[in-house]
Amino acid sequence: MNYKIVLLLIIVLPFTSCAPKIFQDNFDGDSLNMDYWNYEEGDGCPDMCGWGNNELQLYHRDYVKVEDGNLVITALKKDGQYFSGKINTKDKIEFQYGSIEVRAKLATGKGFWPALWMLGADISEVGWPASGEIDIMEYVGKEPGIVFTSLHTPASHGKTINTKKSKIEGIQDGFHIFKADWGKDNIKFYVDGILLYTFTPKEYNDKVYPFRKPFYFIVNLAVGGNLGGAEVDESVLPQKLLVDYIKVTKL
Repeated sequence: MNYKIVLLLIIVLPFTSCAPKIFQDNFDGDSLNMDYWNYEEGDGCPDMCGWGNNELQLYHRDYVKVEDGNLVITALKKDGQYFSGKINTKDKIEFQYGSIEVRAKLATGKGFWPALWMLGADISEVGWPASGEIDIMEYVGKEPGIVFTSLHTPASHGKTINTKKSKIEGIQDGFHIFKADWGKDNIKFYVDGILLYTFTPKEYNDKVYPFRKPFYFIVNLAVGGNLGGAEVDESVLPQKLLVDYIKVTKL
């Protein structure tokens, strides 16, 4: 009987321990993989100055690097202007549903607003918030130790009502794993394997749950803004958001 149990484990484990991979970037080498990523640059003007959030920074590709196996986005101030970086996978890496895992080290300090998030791939056609938005992680330096996990929908008129703010000891130190399990009927958010928030709507339609379609990734480090706050602690500049890897596997 014992031999049968051991044999069963040997057969089953290889098939159950590794879900099929949809996408993965380990940020190896010395440059961003442009088969995956696009740079977003500027201040959003003239169509969406401040990127719709009254952000203070000017985005530029010079502040996006790949170093020592990490994506590194740096925020700093030069000649009276804040600079930072923002990248996305629009039209390159878009997918529908999956377990999304990001290992990252946060930028911290008052006025800094690192984010790992997603937008509906149809945003150019339907606009925001009809596109839907999945915020895997937002960290707002004016509220130290707090992680935001949120969703934006047409039903909420884009306002952040489907959200959870979680106090996490030590979140400002070292790397942490931010995860979202995105399925047809709900989305679950985790940090370091701990479930923080589950969104399950009361009904399923494009206004309440615009998440049954492909989405793409965005990674950025904002300065100031409606959520980040007008006050910026320049004494902690430069600030860096580091991402070790992003991977997506089937649920």
